[in-house]
Amino acid sequence: MAHDILYLGVDGGGTGCRARIETPDGAILGAGLAGPATTRLGIEASVTAIMTAATAALDEAGLTASDWPRVRAGIGLAGIGRKGAREALEATPLPFASVAFASDGLIACIGAHGGQDGGIVIVGTGSFGLARVTGREERVGGYGFPISDEGSGADLGLQAIRLALRAFDGRVDRTALLGDVLARFENDPAAAVAWMDRATATDYATFAPLVMRHADNGDPAGRRIVQGAAEQVDGLCRALFDRGAPRIALIGGLSSAIEPWLAPDVRRKLKPVDADAVAGAIWMAKQG
Repeated sequence: MAHDILYLGVDGGGTGCRARIETPDGAILGAGLAGPATTRLGIEASVTAIMTAATAALDEAGLTASDWPRVRAGIGLAGIGRKGAREALEATPLPFASVAFASDGLIACIGAHGGQDGGIVIVGTGSFGLARVTGREERVGGYGFPISDEGSGADLGLQAIRLALRAFDGRVDRTALLGDVLARFENDPAAAVAWMDRATATDYATFAPLVMRHADNGDPAGRRIVQGAAEQVDGLCRALFDRGAPRIALIGGLSSAIEPWLAPDVRRKLKPVDADAVAGAIWMAKQG
């Protein structure tokens, strides 16, 4: 059965771009993938990634470019809050019947709660909280590493390296975790300093699995670091509850690992996600 209107959802993140085409009743016709779509790479690169993923979804659906005029699109993009980014995107000619732009965080929040009020706290390489409450958007944290992104994978790595250097000095006990961290730098603080000069948040986050593993095994330094991170995630959740979010979903690569460490009052108010960020983008397309 042919549909006069189709919906395209795009989740354009910093590591990749996902697109999906659905019918009005939610049947998936096709899906596509592309490289990073964040506006940090430039508007042209962002639009190229969006159209690459969208075209792959169109192809899988057995459709052609002549079908674009009946497709209403919802597009969530990392970095859309950067100065001038949204205006540049909205000024770019796209082949769709309509386009609604939002941040990748907002479409994840919409998808997580099926369009209802609620919040998300993302705990991955970075961290931040975002909620939709009676039509308004509330955001906490996420100002960037190292000044923010508390409780994130990058922050876990930073804290572990800090403690490892103190252990090298004899200022704190050298636990198994701190020994393993120092071993990555061949037990040489100068190597850690040279690494630091070039390291990104992603590089720091590579230490997070090591920290979590040692913490779960009872390592005192690991437990101290993860308990501190969990308190920061608790704080993000509570800030969103205070702003009216009735429920929160924890998402991101570290979310399942950190959840058992959270405070009981926070864990009681967590819920699983209803659907993914692409579903949130499609919901947004339907509102436009």
